[in-house]
Amino acid sequence: MDNKLFISFAATREFAECDYYFKLVVRRAVSATLRYLDINNDAEVSVTFCDNEYIKELNKQHRNKDSATDVLSFPMYDFACEDEDIPEDEPLMLGDIVISIERAKEQAKEIGNTFLQEIAFLVIHSMLHLLGYDHERSPEDEEAQCKAQKEIVKTVEI
Repeated sequence: MDNKLFISFAATREFAECDYYFKLVVRRAVSATLRYLDINNDAEVSVTFCDNEYIKELNKQHRNKDSATDVLSFPMYDFACEDEDIPEDEPLMLGDIVISIERAKEQAKEIGNTFLQEIAFLVIHSMLHLLGYDHERSPEDEEAQCKAQKEIVKTVEI
């Protein structure tokens, strides 16, 4: 991938898990998603790590759901909208990803994934949302997003 990728990392508190290798896995998941979708622009994404309490509040504010969730996506563009003016030869500021470290750990145990596998999956899931996929739109869209997630996750070195 010759294009530049800018990822800003933030956390609502200190998480011991968010070390250099953890961030490398996040970067690999973002890159794999861009490669899969053949996005050739330079890209920028913001990734914030938080606890269940913080993501529950965001989920309530933005989705009117009073519960913790694993990941939230806040896209800058609506790739599904034909009228959206998306730059073709400029860097794409894709948006924000917020991941609950606590929920990711819980899900990894439930599913049988390692924590880093779960983080990679959540980043891919969220990146697809930032790039126009929405599994809640229709059964066909859910199938397309699930297919893409499965294919992309296989390419991420963990």
